[in-house]
Amino acid sequence: MPSLQSILKRLPLWGLPALGLILLVPFALGFQYKPALSGYTYQFPRDHASHDAYKTEWWYYTGHLKTKAGKRYGYELTFFRIGNDPAIRSNTPSAWNTNNLYATHFALSDETQKTFHYSEKLNRAGLNLAGARSDTYYVWNELWLAELLGNQMVLRANSPDGKQEVHLLLASEKQPVIHGKGGISQKASCVGCASHYYSLTRLKTDGILLIDGKAEPVSGLSWMDHEFGSNQLSREQTGWDWFSVQLSDNTELMLYLLRREDGTVDPNSSGTWVNAQGQSRHLNLSDFKVTESGKKWTSPTSKGTYPMGWQVAVPSEKLKLTVTPSFENQELYTRGSTKVAYWEGSSHVSGSRAGKAVQGDAYVEMTGYAKESVKGKL
Repeated sequence: MPSLQSILKRLPLWGLPALGLILLVPFALGFQYKPALSGYTYQFPRDHASHDAYKTEWWYYTGHLKTKAGKRYGYELTFFRIGNDPAIRSNTPSAWNTNNLYATHFALSDETQKTFHYSEKLNRAGLNLAGARSDTYYVWNELWLAELLGNQMVLRANSPDGKQEVHLLLASEKQPVIHGKGGISQKASCVGCASHYYSLTRLKTDGILLIDGKAEPVSGLSWMDHEFGSNQLSREQTGWDWFSVQLSDNTELMLYLLRREDGTVDPNSSGTWVNAQGQSRHLNLSDFKVTESGKKWTSPTSKGTYPMGWQVAVPSEKLKLTVTPSFENQELYTRGSTKVAYWEGSSHVSGSRAGKAVQGDAYVEMTGYAKESVKGKL
């Protein structure tokens, strides 16, 4: 397989969130994976499961946890499925099957100590090392897993040294929110440059967090994204900023800004507003504004320089927010799986809606700021 650097130079890419940095363009290589097209009808819980007709898919969890003593943590657990070239796929069962590859990222942000821990895995589907079922929601990578049990989701992940671990039970307080229009979230102007994308925007979360070997009960809120598609970004797009916001008035906001090589924001950037009753409304780029605060942080590892604060406005909702990272160094530099550096961090929110004060929590993802990817091959 060519190096990731060479792939990035010549292929359109996408992924909300991070695995888009290694997605190949199926049509350019003669692939016959299914494109994400308008008119898709979602069915739940069916659509929580895997969609192998599409080249790429990810199940993405972020959340904020609190101990009984008031310590605060953010977490990320993301499972990616990447379909392989049909030329090397097999229609016969085999323990060495490589039809799909599975990458997984687990990160924990300790807001009290301002420390960031992350782990990663990359495995083939063969030998039962990793997989995602298509008949029910169950995705795993070795001992890390996410599954649906009744009306609740179970998450489990741990660091290789055993010092950080989560065992979480998630219950959705709202129905799935479908992003975009016509069943697709458009990422570029070309036909099929899109994904099928929905979220569970408010998941009541309880469980056990193991931090530095000490187990503590935790509770909080999580957010789950699920996307699947085959061909999304265009050549001139270089990265994106993604925001998920959960506010104290039981509303939520998702936004993404696609950045172009010339420094402008792609007009396909968009978002979704979710009211307290769970009803959602699509937001075009003209419906919101995101302004950087001016504060920056440069990673000592990747040398990428990231914004460290934003003003967010949605005039139609009379919403004005300030989004601030919990601390600066929340960058994943994924040498062992996706070979890219991206910032994915716990953040906090303050502001007003219709003249009333609101607070909340957020997760922010930023890609494309670290100009050089990790050398190597997948």
